[in-house]
Amino acid sequence: MTETELRAALSKVRDPAAGADVIASGRVSGVMIRGGQAGYVLDTGGLSQGDVAALKSALDQAAPGARVITTSEMKAAPKKAAAPHDVPAAKLENVGRIIAVASGKGGVGKSTISANLAVALAQAGERVGLLDADIYGPSVPMLLGLEGRAEGVQGRIQPMHAHGIKALSIAALTKPGQAVIWRGPMAAAAMIQMLTDADWGELDTLIIDMPPGTGDIQLSLAQKIAGAEAVIVSTPQDLALIDAEKAIAMFGKVGIPVLGIVENMSTFVCPACGAATDIFGHGGAEETSKARGVPFLGAVPLTMALRKSADAGLPAVLGDGEAADALRQVAGRLLMKQETR
Repeated sequence: MTETELRAALSKVRDPAAGADVIASGRVSGVMIRGGQAGYVLDTGGLSQGDVAALKSALDQAAPGARVITTSEMKAAPKKAAAPHDVPAAKLENVGRIIAVASGKGGVGKSTISANLAVALAQAGERVGLLDADIYGPSVPMLLGLEGRAEGVQGRIQPMHAHGIKALSIAALTKPGQAVIWRGPMAAAAMIQMLTDADWGELDTLIIDMPPGTGDIQLSLAQKIAGAEAVIVSTPQDLALIDAEKAIAMFGKVGIPVLGIVENMSTFVCPACGAATDIFGHGGAEETSKARGVPFLGAVPLTMALRKSADAGLPAVLGDGEAADALRQVAGRLLMKQETR
């Protein structure tokens, strides 16, 4: 069965809460076939238990043996923050530590930092995985020069390999150029599936490139995965730092320790003369780290070499330069924190 045939089979089932089939209504999405295993996401929101049971039965008859991810266990954002002991959380087997690289807003270069930190840690001898959890705007495949789609073996998603690390992105599980149009809980369920259903093997560190903001995916990470830590990325200007402080506060409320702040685009290095210009200001992230009582991990300059390496799918830490040196220093500080603990 192809994905088109699977979608056609599922579209014969009616949505009990809408006057359309489950595909047209959006009740079923994320239809895919990987390694011979069919699967889809089922949104059970707004349905009674009886409707859910009847709908699942009808879908099972339409697509026997398909793997189903439901949103029924995804909780709405709690009115008050849940402490780690209040929610069930599972620790990933064979993964030493999980570092979520996050920001309060987009456009601060968080994915570039994530990819380079992952490769820099691998250069230091770590076994590293990189999960692209930015479901709506995945960029890790481009940053690592990855092409093609991830395969499935015996029901387990196989991460791809690049520059000494393992990597997985929603872009490797969907058609090229396809936009992911999912509700927040469905995107969060996809992130958890990539975390728990992928064959990561033995890892010292798993880096998670988080989407911007403080939404469902961030809350699901805190509620479903034990032992995660966070690194905050911000640019120096006040507009970005305001959102970075919100991200720090959010992780504090859900019990995820913040390892520190990285100031990206700290200064612009002219490719012609080598002069440094503080086009976004300078030092704001370090001041915020002091005010919030979290470590400052380092400042990464904006250089032409860094931009070219990102576009070419070759992380800057594979070469030399101001940005590469700064990124390796940030990775080194993360390793020192691990050794200290």
